[in-house]
Amino acid sequence: MTVSEQSADVEVAAEPIVTRAVIIGSGFSGLGMGIALRKQGFGARDFLILEKADEVGGTWRDNTYPGCACDIPSHMYSFSFEPKADWTHMWSFQPEILDYLKGVTDKHNLRRNIRFNTHVDRAHWDEDERRWHIYDTDGQEYIAQFLISGAGGLHIPAVPEIEGSDEFAGAAFHSAQWDHSVDITGKRVAVIGTGASAIQIVPAIVDQVSELHLYQRTPAWVMPRPNNAFPEWMKNTFRRVPGTRALMRDTIYWIHEGVGFAMTKQPRLLKIGELLGKWNINRSIKDPELRRKLTPNYVAGCKRILNSDTYYRGIANPKTQVFTEGIERMTANGIVTRDGVEHPVDVVVWCTGFHVTDSYTYVDIKGLGGEDLVDRWNREGMAAHRGITVANMPNLFFLLGPNTALGHNSVVFMIESQIRYAAQAIAAADKAGAAALMPSRRAQDEYNAELQQNLAGTVWSTGGCHSWYMDEHGVNRTLWSGMTWQYWLETRKFQSTEYEFIR
Repeated sequence: MTVSEQSADVEVAAEPIVTRAVIIGSGFSGLGMGIALRKQGFGARDFLILEKADEVGGTWRDNTYPGCACDIPSHMYSFSFEPKADWTHMWSFQPEILDYLKGVTDKHNLRRNIRFNTHVDRAHWDEDERRWHIYDTDGQEYIAQFLISGAGGLHIPAVPEIEGSDEFAGAAFHSAQWDHSVDITGKRVAVIGTGASAIQIVPAIVDQVSELHLYQRTPAWVMPRPNNAFPEWMKNTFRRVPGTRALMRDTIYWIHEGVGFAMTKQPRLLKIGELLGKWNINRSIKDPELRRKLTPNYVAGCKRILNSDTYYRGIANPKTQVFTEGIERMTANGIVTRDGVEHPVDVVVWCTGFHVTDSYTYVDIKGLGGEDLVDRWNREGMAAHRGITVANMPNLFFLLGPNTALGHNSVVFMIESQIRYAAQAIAAADKAGAAALMPSRRAQDEYNAELQQNLAGTVWSTGGCHSWYMDEHGVNRTLWSGMTWQYWLETRKFQSTEYEFIR
């Protein structure tokens, strides 16, 4: 074959796309960052948002399972600069949150900056050009001065490796990839896991299925939560009376900060939550043995506290069986527990969470000197300066990066703090006439040493459980160590003395 013939068979790669900033993801983080750059003077061609799917929304686009809703009240779980008066419920359901994000996107005319169906898988810093070279899975190259990851940690489903799972003849899918083509009506459905998605799915489907098998490894603390629709008079008040929406947001915020105080400073106060959780069990579950199975043996808050008025009622339904023996293997017909009993099922739903502390391994990032960020974090554990920037990685920003997730309040508050900080850093580089900036290793190490010291006394470290907050070494690389207002103070002003500038 001649060279000309070979070239005819190979698609010629497109020319690199050059811009000032590339943002990965179009959830709350990516959209908010795009709006901030626009306000900072970035023009229409100065930034791109690369989105792996065909629509905005991030986790609120992906998770469409029955009953999907937010566990933080919507007047708080929304952008402070884009309040919404007419939320239908205190804790909104997935379709309404997704519609909100679409509305924000359209209001700020962000779609012209978004490339959909574009999955970033690698990037490297060119020291001569002082630019990031970013590549998607189709081989398209992007060249940018700044690289901002808004991918977050809840987008890569985790499915456990169970012997025989590939032999199962029925439908099987993760809660974040719900297969709506599968009709579960009258079917025997197994729900694996008892985390945030499971407690919403169980009551939403129990009346539809013939049998519901719930496989529990560790029970969750589930607090009662009535979620009645807002009456029209209240929504009208939010629309027409100045200050009422802000008052609602502030009230929600400080109530949740009170919970955060207990988790981080006074774990003994969480006994109050445990009493409420036990009451929630006892009012719906009459069988003493089932109550025992559902009652956690760790301090409330060690794992994420969940909220539902309907979960235990779903379990109390005669159709529901709870299995705690552990799963040994799967067969073509169902699930075999460790006591040797096979339980036939037609559909398996994996409610087994996401790759969080190892989510960074799915993008290959190389900084100064070709240093591999994945290798560093595998060796040292995930760590960033203020959870946003990384030593030896110029002009790289993470939104919802290491130790910036929450166990008690709205992550959108944290995202806005990080966006403001990243925007200030970019402005500082421009003002200094620098091509790039990165935190000093000393500043980053000192920050993280103090953070881990503060985490040592929190309920997540002392509560007697092992959660997805911890990495494989048992170190909390996920949560912020204090109140969200403390993080706001930490990030409200960019400190140039903590950074090295590359000119």
